[in-house]
Formats: sequence, C-alpha cells, structure tokens
Amino acid sequence: MAQVINLRQARKARDRQAAQAQAAANRARFGRTKAEKAADLAREELARRQLDGHRLDHDGKEQGQD
Repeated sequence: MAQVINLRQARKARDRQAAQAQAAANRARFGRTKAEKAADLAREELARRQLDGHRLDHDGKEQGQD
C-alpha cells in the first residue's frame, strides 16, 4: 500500500529546499569570506589614518596673530 502524503507538509518541504538553494546561490554570488572582510577593514582603517595624518589643525586663528 502506498504511503499517505500530507500535501501541506510536502509543499512546505519543497519551498524550504528551494529557499535553501536560493540562499546557497546568494552566498556564492554576494558573500565574502572572513579574510576578505578583514582585509577590507584594514584597508579602510589605513586610508582613514593616512587622511587624518595629513589633516591641518587650525584653531580658527591666523598664523601670525596672537
């Protein structure tokens, strides 16, 4: 005798598998590894430090005036 299949559960299982497949495809297309994220963060920090290092500090006063 054939097994009874609950159509609601079968539909939900099919939808879950489709969602998992879509998630895997998105991870492959858009995901970044931990090393890539760390490298980008280090690169941004270096750029920020270099920019801040070249900043001119003025108190709003002219150079020759007291």
